[in-house]
Amino acid sequence: MSEALWTGFQHQEVDADGWTTFWRLDPRGHDFGLTDWTGSPDRPGHRLWERAATPAGVRGAWRTSASSVGLEIRATHGIAKAIAPVDVLVDGELHARCAVGEGEQRLTVELPGRSVEVEIWLPQLGVIASRGLTFDGDAEPLAPTGPRWVTYGSSITQCGGAYGPSETWPALVARQHGWNCFSLGFAGECHLDPVAAHTIRDLPARLISLCLGVNIYGGETFSGRTLPGQIEAFIATVRAGHPKTPIVVITPLVAPNREGKPNAVGLTLDDVRDCVELGARRDPDIQLIDGRTVLSVDEARALYADDVHPGPDGYRLIGERLGGLLTLPA
Repeated sequence: MSEALWTGFQHQEVDADGWTTFWRLDPRGHDFGLTDWTGSPDRPGHRLWERAATPAGVRGAWRTSASSVGLEIRATHGIAKAIAPVDVLVDGELHARCAVGEGEQRLTVELPGRSVEVEIWLPQLGVIASRGLTFDGDAEPLAPTGPRWVTYGSSITQCGGAYGPSETWPALVARQHGWNCFSLGFAGECHLDPVAAHTIRDLPARLISLCLGVNIYGGETFSGRTLPGQIEAFIATVRAGHPKTPIVVITPLVAPNREGKPNAVGLTLDDVRDCVELGARRDPDIQLIDGRTVLSVDEARALYADDVHPGPDGYRLIGERLGGLLTLPA
């Protein structure tokens, strides 16, 4: 038996049966109804908080000579209607990718049986709880290392369609640079919520990136009148806790089949990009990345699974491109 040491979450909730839910936003004291979608009966409530309870980017690491590791997973599809796998890495390389189905299951992975570093990455999609982590030998939990990077965004940051949780673009960038990533990617739910701004403000960080705009376009959240001010206010809240931390704002990636089409409040994706840039530039130290430069139109057409979402190879390419653009000051 090994004491688990996990990272990438705000609050750990353990139920009466020992199942642990890792919350990336701390739910304590929050009214879930504040972020429910009202006026549309076909859309389920508590969407932000279900996303926050999905352990995207949550992982643990151990030094062990054990020959196997086991973990119980309880999973349901939830809003996403899909469940991502569990990834097990050995010395930084993918060793096993374990499919996860609905219900309770125990995953067992054979290990080399010599001294190695084992990382377990929990699923980035689905309603997930875990318990019963065991090694069949001694295992020493390893604390996270490297500078803390906090990244906030939509489904394109949560990366439900990646091959696995260790191959989301934030995971790939973090692994490339040796950073300790805290992922606040919430599929469909990147709407500048105060709870997200306050969370980022209060998290220690050496680098912060904010991928803003695509959910605002799709959800018609703000108009051209209100969006720049909302961007300014969100960044100002984050900046209050990070007066000298580099903050990078990434505008929406290209969406070839949606470009030029006004949404219900009259904004095209280019309008949203302009509004995001206008609000962000109120902070003179902001670094801006035009999302249209991350992938070309031809790459998007080849690599997207639908009008907006990259497929797994698309996430790999995004990780490669952003890995070169996101840097820490010397």
